[in-house]
Amino acid sequence: QVQLVESGGGLVQAGDSLRLSCAASGRTFSAYAMGWFRQAPGKEREFVARIARNIYYADSVKGRFTISRENAKNTVFLQMNSLKPEDTAVYYCAADAFLYSGRYYAPSEYDYWGQGTQVTVSS
Repeated sequence: QVQLVESGGGLVQAGDSLRLSCAASGRTFSAYAMGWFRQAPGKEREFVARIARNIYYADSVKGRFTISRENAKNTVFLQMNSLKPEDTAVYYCAADAFLYSGRYYAPSEYDYWGQGTQVTVSS
């Protein structure tokens, strides 16, 4: 069982930066692939980034967002730069028990989810 708690969301202006954190419980954090997803009102949950042996990004955030992890602190981060109004969403942290996944972008691949943190970017 893994419990995930996100933090770091807030209200910012376009062009600003935010750093999201996700703290995980459990002793085997390094054995999980970790991902970030987001969901805007009226839209489906969408993939943002994943870190395991490889790192993947959605095209919409590539070059602006950076995912990283500190296994010693059981924490995964999402550094978000050059934020745009279309980045507004609830951001979720997720854990996948399989380090390798051909469908890393699919929410169904992930076993555990946090409660989400709101990110609002004003224009």
